[in-house]
Amino acid sequence: MGFIAFLILGLIAGAIAKAILPGRQGGGWIITMVLGVVGAFLGGWIGGALFGGGLQEFFSLQTWLLAILGSLIVLAIYGMVTKRGARR
Repeated sequence: MGFIAFLILGLIAGAIAKAILPGRQGGGWIITMVLGVVGAFLGGWIGGALFGGGLQEFFSLQTWLLAILGSLIVLAIYGMVTKRGARR
């Protein structure tokens, strides 16, 4: 998958993860894309470690599910870190 396709995948996966998680998450589209790209890397790593298959082609269902799963994890961690910092 190309670099631009990976950025698009990260942006969309991050937006889907923000829509799935309840509550208000801060950050604009750049933070969403960064979290989505990091989540896609994490999802690909988890998929490779657990199932023997990481990210495939851009239009593969496996790629999208792993990227969204990774983005959900990263977004949850991001939410915990930013809420903890806001209380201080």
